[in-house]
Amino acid sequence: MQAKTSQSHSPAVRMGSSEKVPNGCLTTASAGDDTPFDLLRDFYDGVIAGGAAGVFVEAALYPIDTIKTRLQVAHAGGQIMLKGLYSGLAGNLAGVLPASAIFVGVYEPTKQKLLNALPENLSALAHLTAGAIAGAASSVVRVPTEVVKQRMQTAQFSSAPDAVRLILAKEGFKGLYAGYGSFLLRDLPFDAVQFCIYEQLRIGFKLAARRDLKDPEVALIGAFAGAITGAITTPLDVIKTRLMVQGSGNQYQGICDCVGTIMREEGSRAFWKMPNQARNRRHCWNARNIFCVC
Repeated sequence: MQAKTSQSHSPAVRMGSSEKVPNGCLTTASAGDDTPFDLLRDFYDGVIAGGAAGVFVEAALYPIDTIKTRLQVAHAGGQIMLKGLYSGLAGNLAGVLPASAIFVGVYEPTKQKLLNALPENLSALAHLTAGAIAGAASSVVRVPTEVVKQRMQTAQFSSAPDAVRLILAKEGFKGLYAGYGSFLLRDLPFDAVQFCIYEQLRIGFKLAARRDLKDPEVALIGAFAGAITGAITTPLDVIKTRLMVQGSGNQYQGICDCVGTIMREEGSRAFWKMPNQARNRRHCWNARNIFCVC
């Protein structure tokens, strides 16, 4: 998916500001020009744009996400229901707004600090690390949001307030963070690898073309990065979904038990249900970005 503003730039900052480019090429400003004010501005830009874009894309692609969740939860031979594809949308948007804002707000200044601190040939490490740090920071909000959303998508609750109340009553506060470990196991690599692929491809194409990339070119690079990363992390997404929706029944006792049970009862094909690249989860932009696949 893609989001646009008037110019074609990276997910974090304009190429002409302070970002380092491989092969010895530097942009117009020196690496030491960043000030606390600049980082704070990057944070606020990311928070506003990330929250707005996250809500927009989540609403547009929610039915696909619901189908994905139901496919991943269905056991071998099980049928999925195609009704209620917007179940839980309102409650999910309430969580996606701050989660997306936190992610992009943390990613932007973190990437800039790392790019300024690391050698030019380690720009990929800066993008990889910034994506992982932003994912960890936003997980505090993203995990409860995901738990409530996926349980409503599987018709366990009729509304988000009821879901939160009943989860707290039956499972305690930790119920809202069910599958937290599997979430980090899946989402931190997803965030880190996807951003790294996107940023490096964008930089490489810009160097090869010797010009700013056009909006469709940036969108295609982002889509490619999301597809590759989604395909790689699909098995982890299945595990995360199973652990989050099981509730107080505790069918699975943890990640290892979940993997073993699925392999024993359904086979390895169950780990490849509905590749999650069918829906890139957070797409964000700000006043100096046109595209950001989170």
